[in-house]
Amino acid sequence: MIFSRFLSRILFCLMAFALLSAPARAEIGEPIEFIRVEGTQRVEDETVMAYMLVREGLKDAADLVDQSVKTLFSSGLFADVTIRRQDKGLIVTVVENPIVNRVSFEGNSAITDDNLGKEGILSARQIYTRAKVQDDVERQIELYRRSGRFAVRIEPKVIQLPQNRVDLVFEISEGPTTGISAINFLGNRVFSDDELRDVILTRESRWWRIFSASDNYDPDRVAYDGELLRQYYLSKGYADFAVIATNAELTRNGESFFVSFVIEEGQKYNFGEARISTSLDTLDIIELEEQITHQAGGQYDQRALDKTVDALTKVVGESGFAFANIRPRPRTNSEAATIDIEYVIKEGPRVYVERVNVNGNTRTKDDVIRREIRLVEGDAFNKVLLSRSERGVRGLNFFSDVQVTETPGTEDDKTIIDVDVREMPTGELSFGVGYSSAEDFTTQLSVSERNFLGRGQSLRVNVGLSNQVQRYTIGFTEPYFLGRDVSAGFSVFNTQTDYDYQQGLELNESGIAFSLGFPLSEDGRLSLFANFVNDELTDPRNAGLVSDRSYDLSKQEFGYFYSIDQRDDFINPSDGWNISFGQDIAGPGGDVSYLRTRASANFYEEIAEGWIFHLRGTMGIIHDYKGGPINYNDRFFRGGRDFRGFERGGVGPREVSASAADPSQGFALGANRYMIGTAQVSLPLGLSKESGVRANLFVDFGVLGETDAQAPAGRVIEDEMAFRATTGLSFAWRSPFGPVRFDFAEPLAKEDYDQTRFFRFTIGTSF
Repeated sequence: MIFSRFLSRILFCLMAFALLSAPARAEIGEPIEFIRVEGTQRVEDETVMAYMLVREGLKDAADLVDQSVKTLFSSGLFADVTIRRQDKGLIVTVVENPIVNRVSFEGNSAITDDNLGKEGILSARQIYTRAKVQDDVERQIELYRRSGRFAVRIEPKVIQLPQNRVDLVFEISEGPTTGISAINFLGNRVFSDDELRDVILTRESRWWRIFSASDNYDPDRVAYDGELLRQYYLSKGYADFAVIATNAELTRNGESFFVSFVIEEGQKYNFGEARISTSLDTLDIIELEEQITHQAGGQYDQRALDKTVDALTKVVGESGFAFANIRPRPRTNSEAATIDIEYVIKEGPRVYVERVNVNGNTRTKDDVIRREIRLVEGDAFNKVLLSRSERGVRGLNFFSDVQVTETPGTEDDKTIIDVDVREMPTGELSFGVGYSSAEDFTTQLSVSERNFLGRGQSLRVNVGLSNQVQRYTIGFTEPYFLGRDVSAGFSVFNTQTDYDYQQGLELNESGIAFSLGFPLSEDGRLSLFANFVNDELTDPRNAGLVSDRSYDLSKQEFGYFYSIDQRDDFINPSDGWNISFGQDIAGPGGDVSYLRTRASANFYEEIAEGWIFHLRGTMGIIHDYKGGPINYNDRFFRGGRDFRGFERGGVGPREVSASAADPSQGFALGANRYMIGTAQVSLPLGLSKESGVRANLFVDFGVLGETDAQAPAGRVIEDEMAFRATTGLSFAWRSPFGPVRFDFAEPLAKEDYDQTRFFRFTIGTSF
């Protein structure tokens, strides 16, 4: 007992001594006298302090210290953070994350380093973290999967360097392209699997699709295919259609997918009654009802509703109701299998344009785009003007993609318009090659820039060389002369033409041309022009042709050209029309006198999904108002591009020897009048619009003739105003290296003296 008391007193004394001799430490709840940062190399101590929630003078709190550690970690600057208490203060010790010296890729061939780098977060001189590396790997894997490679493996490697730097290397095993073994549809009764496969973009893998990526599995494309199926069924009357599920199952070898669409077709409907209801008293209901594009009893088609809403929006907007809201209300009658449509037109809330943003134009100047936009800051928002603005920007033909969107502004009655464009090459270096039985090979070289210095100006240089024509042209056009919507331009040209190299008639035509154009309405434009030309016709072989008298004449042409364009798109129209009419008179100060009239019209309509019907007509008449004959080079020569299936100048009046065995080898005279038409249908090839491939099935037809030339002795003139027609197939591809075009045409009706051309090929490149 005595020993235990003695031992307790000794232990108490030792503990008291230890407490008295220990240094003072910050205690929880006491004020913090100092904070010291240790371990920093690049990061300033003040930066570390800025992330902390505890401060000198504040009471020490465990939760604030813990939260400070978490905040420092979340900054991404540090690999390790500790905070310990010492001498009534806090010691913050950090280990900085390294700096990325270089990011590289190994083993990739299908996707370039640049494209992989664009997907990544990390790059040179950025702070390295494991989380960022993992994010980069996931982004790169997703990029490969979008290109159809689901077996890709990416392993990041970190190489330590002095001064706390690292090299980051992504080792990539791309794996094979993951194709589509089969595409199946479950629940379809009306349309077969083959019919539905033609609707979607995804294709089954076949050996002949080596140049297409549509047979690679892409989940985004498959999801879009579901929307295409919905649109297809809605256009066929199945308003209740739904895609229940989309399944993609990877095969055991990991090289392809089985894709299945589970669908519910529902019932087929016809249109019932359609009517307009509105609280806007000043609107003409009868005029609005004329805009309805569907009739009772017709097959239900969702596209007809969309077209009607667009047409009503335009009419209502032009009537002064810029804020009108138009919504179709369908009423389904399942027993009668009909859908009544009520178009409700209400005055929407007034909205004004707060700001117009132009994005993506790296070369084209802002004002070039903005002058096509019909809305400016402060204007009342108008959907009709917004649609016209988008059409105007697309019509510049400077951009591969144009997206005009509206987003809410800073207040409820304001909106922000974003015009997002994607620049495309506007300079073009074109090289054309053609072949015909009469002319052999022809070549043409042209250099043009539609957007000179990003100002929207046009500069062109053209050189055409063949056995018959040598053409040299330099031209320039300013579309907004003196800052107004007035185009002004000029061109200097020289053309040397051997109209028939077998007999040697030659024309040298040189001169200068001026033009001035301005709008007369929203869609109408008038152009005025003046041409000062010198025509020199020679017959060096003295062959005794109909135009055997050589001449050297000056010609002064003055004229106008009026056009109206109501197409939905100036570059690739699918709906609408445009017409043009022009006249020019030669004289009175020159040696030549005539009045020439020309006109053309185009009509476009989408007759089915991807099927665009195009009807075109052109005509021309020329006569000498002084009663004399028309000079040889002023007559109309048609064929080639404007009458496919015939040689350029190979159709129409022709002078031949009275004993000629082959009248088609005679001498082309040109016509005083012509009428040519084209009926063409664009064929859907199952390719995306981005592929740039189009095919057209066409029929060209027309009449031309009535030359006023006189035949010399021993020769006759073949000049029947006979009907001609050709049919063929045309392929156009906007390839990465420039436009490529193939034309195949065969005459259906022709005269013996016409010159034909079955195949025409052109290729170009852009810069």
